[in-house]
Amino acid sequence: MEPTRPRADHVVLVALDGFDAGYLDRHADLPTPQLDALTARGSLTTGTGVLPSVTNPSWASVATGAWPDHHLNTAYFYDPGSGAAQGQRRDLAVPTIAEAVREAGGTVASVQWPIVQDHGTRSGDPDALYTQPGGSCTRRFDDAVAVLRGTPLRSGRRTVTVPRPPRLLAVYSDVLDGLGHAGGPEHPRIPAALREIDAQLGRLVAVTEEVGIADRTAFVLLGDHGMTAFRRGFGRPLRRSLARAGLRTEILRPGQRPSRRTDVAVVVGGVASLHLLGAARTDPTATARARRALEALPQVRAVWDRAEQAERRMSPRLGDLVVEPQPGWTPGPGSRWPVPRRARGRHGTSDELDVAFLLAGSGVRPGVAPDAPRHVDVAPTVAALLGIAPPPGSQGRVLTEALDPPA
Repeated sequence: MEPTRPRADHVVLVALDGFDAGYLDRHADLPTPQLDALTARGSLTTGTGVLPSVTNPSWASVATGAWPDHHLNTAYFYDPGSGAAQGQRRDLAVPTIAEAVREAGGTVASVQWPIVQDHGTRSGDPDALYTQPGGSCTRRFDDAVAVLRGTPLRSGRRTVTVPRPPRLLAVYSDVLDGLGHAGGPEHPRIPAALREIDAQLGRLVAVTEEVGIADRTAFVLLGDHGMTAFRRGFGRPLRRSLARAGLRTEILRPGQRPSRRTDVAVVVGGVASLHLLGAARTDPTATARARRALEALPQVRAVWDRAEQAERRMSPRLGDLVVEPQPGWTPGPGSRWPVPRRARGRHGTSDELDVAFLLAGSGVRPGVAPDAPRHVDVAPTVAALLGIAPPPGSQGRVLTEALDPPA
């Protein structure tokens, strides 16, 4: 895809962790005037994420336009190089949209959208700024407002002033994700969080008007994954079933190392990534035995081998087998992990792929929703709005049907 004439001079990307597509329908009576006003300038629909539906690999696909098997950002797996289970990481094998904007001579800023830290943004650089204020949704948007206004803000150990509104501004909030994990998608504080997000969107729009860029600014808003509830875990049945198949199994948390006698290391992040170790790795029957043992469990919905993972564009760093649990279950809790007494939130499975997806503002056709937008379509679409080449590893498409023709 070649650069085109820009449809917008600026893009504001609002990255809302855990913004399940069902929240707006579930809370349809909740006043969201700012979101409604933006929707009137474009569309609000459902987007689809990647597997596993985990935060960093999901944002990596948004930022790069690449599938996990290409960008290789991987979460919750056993790394044979370090000999330990891994949690979430920020490594990327391909460039981000922030790097593409910089390559085209534009400026960028990211307020705590972590996937572009050191991948197109960095602390203390006013032309490629990364800030990590922490705190509430409002506190994050305080930094975004300061970036647009050109008022001083902290970035790492420095106070920085951004000299002009960046071509790409990303702002990240995880308030919905935190509540979803704490109490599932029915958490009673989610409506208040949606109202807070709505108010902060209004602040951003107002500041674009204040600094004179409103008519040439496009907005993209989306979640990384959805959220479903679980109450039950089947770590013990999983280990016992594999033991009956002759496979000693450990469920590892990030940073933990398996014992020398372990045949199967399991790392859980919504789904379970199973890695054959030691003699089991060279045993030609081990994978089939493990699969039969797992598929015999009623708590298991699907088991994917490496070929089936590749069909789903999953990272090759995941295990020999990946287990997707039935709704309401997690493969995590075992003898050391208590099962929650009340509903908690999970993601990582195909049940949590659907997210809210808004596209609005300059260069966007009002009332025309994109056709089945995916995470991998965001970076090429942002690039098309700005009239620049997409990130080199991008595999998605430009959502042309929802955009105005280039000016």
